[in-house]
Amino acid sequence: MIIHTLAQELAVAPQQIEAAVKLLDDGATVPFIARYRKEATQGLDDTQLRNLETRLTYLRELGDRKKAILKSIGEQDKLTAALEQSINDADSKTLLEDLYLPYKPKRRTKGQIAIEAGIGPLAEALLKDPTLSPADTAKQYINTEHGFADTDAVLEGAKFILVEKFAEDAVLLQKLRQLLTRQSFIVSKLIGKKEKEAAKFKDYFAHQERYNKTPSHRALAMFRGRNEGFLSLKIVLNPNADKNASHECADIIAQHFSITQRQRPADTWLQSVVQTTWKQKISVHLETELFNTLRESAESEAINVFAKNLNDLLMAAPAGPKITMGLDPGIRTGVKVAIVDATGKVLGHTTIFPHAPQNQWDKALRTLANLCLQHKVDLISIGNGTGSRETDKLVAEMLKKHSDLNIQKIVISEAGASVYSASELASNELPDLDVSIRGAVSIARRLQDPLAELVKIEPKAIGVGQYQHDVSQSKLGLSLTNVIEDCVNAVGVDLNTASPALLANVSGLNKTLANNIVAYRNANGAFAARKDLLAVPRLGPKAYEQAAGFLRIANGNNPLDASAVHPETYPVVDKILQHTKVAVNDLIGNTQLLKSLAPDDFTDTTFGAPTVTDILSELDKPGRDPRPEFKTASYKEGVETIADLKPGMILEGVVSNVANFGAFVDVGVHQDGLVHISAMTDGFISDPRDVVKTGEVVKVKVVEVDVDRKRIAFTMRMNDDVTPSKPKAKNQPTQHQAKKPKSSTGHKNKPKQPASGGMADAFAAALAKKK
Repeated sequence: MIIHTLAQELAVAPQQIEAAVKLLDDGATVPFIARYRKEATQGLDDTQLRNLETRLTYLRELGDRKKAILKSIGEQDKLTAALEQSINDADSKTLLEDLYLPYKPKRRTKGQIAIEAGIGPLAEALLKDPTLSPADTAKQYINTEHGFADTDAVLEGAKFILVEKFAEDAVLLQKLRQLLTRQSFIVSKLIGKKEKEAAKFKDYFAHQERYNKTPSHRALAMFRGRNEGFLSLKIVLNPNADKNASHECADIIAQHFSITQRQRPADTWLQSVVQTTWKQKISVHLETELFNTLRESAESEAINVFAKNLNDLLMAAPAGPKITMGLDPGIRTGVKVAIVDATGKVLGHTTIFPHAPQNQWDKALRTLANLCLQHKVDLISIGNGTGSRETDKLVAEMLKKHSDLNIQKIVISEAGASVYSASELASNELPDLDVSIRGAVSIARRLQDPLAELVKIEPKAIGVGQYQHDVSQSKLGLSLTNVIEDCVNAVGVDLNTASPALLANVSGLNKTLANNIVAYRNANGAFAARKDLLAVPRLGPKAYEQAAGFLRIANGNNPLDASAVHPETYPVVDKILQHTKVAVNDLIGNTQLLKSLAPDDFTDTTFGAPTVTDILSELDKPGRDPRPEFKTASYKEGVETIADLKPGMILEGVVSNVANFGAFVDVGVHQDGLVHISAMTDGFISDPRDVVKTGEVVKVKVVEVDVDRKRIAFTMRMNDDVTPSKPKAKNQPTQHQAKKPKSSTGHKNKPKQPASGGMADAFAAALAKKK
């Protein structure tokens, strides 16, 4: 059943799903299956496999819940064939819980107490025959022993029997849920008179919008406002309806149970039952459920945003194995300096004090120059924190004075460097260095290889998320772990230089095995062959199978060990060598020869054409890095603070974060600016990632600057007219309340808005820097 459901959802053949599920259950990882088991899954890629893995978990949990519910209802002797079929057919946890609701053990309710007092037949009689007089009929059910001493009490008991029956009708609940999902509004209001304290939620003081049109960032903003005690949230079907008018949902309840007002004796009483059912039971239940659904959806989207940004950041272009100087800027505390060799090993470190109050500018210039000459530095990596532009200016002057130094300087994001510096991992890696120097080491290494260094930092500390602290931390953690795993295995890992943090993310490995590998390497020297991994304590054949293809050994005994060709397929390479009659070193990189080979000539019962095709491709360019070419942004001279920005300036910058409403760009003024989604391109786009990615170098034009509020609006459309900024009104909303302009709602035919005036106001509304 699950196999066929997954096959339909993913639009693939059941045998593909069956093979993938078996591999996952046997302990294979998604990167391993996607890369090395293409024959089994008939080419399912890593995205399909991740979706399969997520849905498989959900459907299995759903199946377990069905079993538990069937057992519970069966033990109550209330399980009918029809009910059992409905439960087995339920395709969501929500519908399943609706079906279980009438049978779910619960505390004694008013309705249950009335049933125990024998009032159940009265409720059913009045519902079935409204011509009966409620007061007269109720006299027959007076029961003083159970607390129903008069007709009013009896009718109240009968009312709650029906209320609970109505509120537990699965078909009715589904009908109302669908109506509210399609047509309801979220209404947000300010609580009390907290305008000043709640200023950042100003857009939601008197706000309403369609429930099913609310974007994730606005939903999370409203939930945050409610959690902080500033906003009240309600879900209403018609926010402008007359309070005295009959509620449409109550009308649906009445229709569902054939209750109408025809002036019969029991009609008014039944109408009161309907109103109570809606107001006291169903509306509360469904509002809570809809808010939970919206939160889950918004969290899922926010987690997805974080995952995509993290992927882009981890897959950013590496500068490569070059001797690098890392500078961790500081004003009063000085600039921390660390030099690392091509493998990331620390060669030297110091602290300079070029800025106030010490102002040792000339001494700092001499120190930097001497270190560059002494260690033959190729790159200088400057963190973008406080004092960054001042330090960048220092390095520029040093390089100008020493034109013989062929060194490139780059300003990079230092987000998370301080977190790494104080971590246990940093203490183990750099035990003899002060915490402050460790940050400079990290800044140098992350320029050499962003992936290898950033995996050492808790992903949530890198700061590329949207409302990351408002979402489920367990779901966020799982998603980010998957991203890191996919990135690490897509690039591959040098077995003889990788840190334990990097190795731990290789398919089939974990922290324990990673530490064991490093310990073995330290004790026995560099690995000469992949198969030597089997000598590592606790690393068995299964872990070796999963990991070997993603681990690289440069200059080892077998040239294939430096490639992504898996050791299990080395016999296929042997066939190719026998066929071509050349040595392996002459085959690797021989594009003309490799392209002349037909994959089908080397297949067998184990390895088919997809695997052989991958082998030939890998032999052509072994160990090919999928990351882009290394590029850097050139910050404009003289533009060092937000006050230096003027409308119309064209600048280069680096995309620091991408959200659903646009992208934040760092142009070197210590405050990122926003390019709204509508100002990225002349055509319509629904996702900013269609145009930019985190870490990408882009050209932007300044649209508007608000120095006091530290807000900058950019456009990537160089032809946009830019007008001088207008003074801002007080209490302008922040990024947390940003509303999308009409051009970004998904309607292609809407006119393009200019990136000035009113559009700039929309830009500024989303500009709070997220660190």
